[in-house]
Amino acid sequence: MLESTIAGSLPKPPWLAYPEQLWAPWRLEGAELATAKNDAVRLVVADQIEAGIDIITDGEQTRRHFVTSFIDGLAGVDFEHRTTVKIRQRYDAAVPRVVNDVSRTRPIYVEDARYLRTLTDRPLKFQLPGPMTMVDTLADEHYRDRETLAMAFAEILNDEARELVAAGIDIVQFDEPAFNVYMDEVASWGITALERAAANLDAKTAVHICYGYGITANIEWKHGLGGQWRQYESTFPLLAASSIDQVSLELANSHVPIELIGLLEGKDVMAGVIDVATDRVETPEEVASTIRRAMEYVPAERLFPCTNCGMVPLSSEVSRAKLAALGAGAAAVRAELAM
Repeated sequence: MLESTIAGSLPKPPWLAYPEQLWAPWRLEGAELATAKNDAVRLVVADQIEAGIDIITDGEQTRRHFVTSFIDGLAGVDFEHRTTVKIRQRYDAAVPRVVNDVSRTRPIYVEDARYLRTLTDRPLKFQLPGPMTMVDTLADEHYRDRETLAMAFAEILNDEARELVAAGIDIVQFDEPAFNVYMDEVASWGITALERAAANLDAKTAVHICYGYGITANIEWKHGLGGQWRQYESTFPLLAASSIDQVSLELANSHVPIELIGLLEGKDVMAGVIDVATDRVETPEEVASTIRRAMEYVPAERLFPCTNCGMVPLSSEVSRAKLAALGAGAAAVRAELAM
């Protein structure tokens, strides 16, 4: 019960990429870069194990960005001639352009997954971008229809996910922060595209829906959402009726009414009990308190204490301290339940 995990990313060491940045450039090239990426993965796996985290990820150490690094491996996308778009109606970014039919001509993260599997016998989770969030992180100059492009991406994601599972991954998570923005599209085609990406996998499937990294644009957006953040209220019933096994969500230090997680009846819930938008480190007791509150709406056997979102914008020191608090808080509540 109460197996702990993280949403996905962890800070990269300064010898690998410029710290505390999204899309941070690599500081090495060629064979040196490949070796450094593996070294970074090995270190973050060790950090998670030392902190008592039960379900391990690679901390996204081999990726510059959780969406565009996957898109970079696809045909039909032009990275050389980027254009600027507003991502999730919040901030401008220079993104690649879809200029032809998209296709996956080779495995993208499968070798990374194989290496990760050699580092631990603990359960492994691997993150992929969700179809809707992929559509929202580029400029479509070919399909010119969000649903059509999303379904093309879903087919590609499913191919990649199948190979990740064959490489030893136990949970495949699709990151869909766009699900908190485009509510009508979630209902009309977003869930369908997500289910297609996750179809027929011999592993647990998960979707991560948060309010974003702890960057200025996201923090300012949250300030405009009022006293209660109720986006989950329309999405969770749809996910409860879906084929997805697990839902990862933001909870700690947020304005999400905690009772909304009760709408996910029958699903595993990765409840965010660590706030990633602040450098303040939670105490284990604060983590345990949030877990206990979540247990009022989700059975302990279906509750997985997690981080609200990725921690790549944080310092390594703060991230490690938050990992330790997460592991200790979850262990404390497990010990209470065992008495």
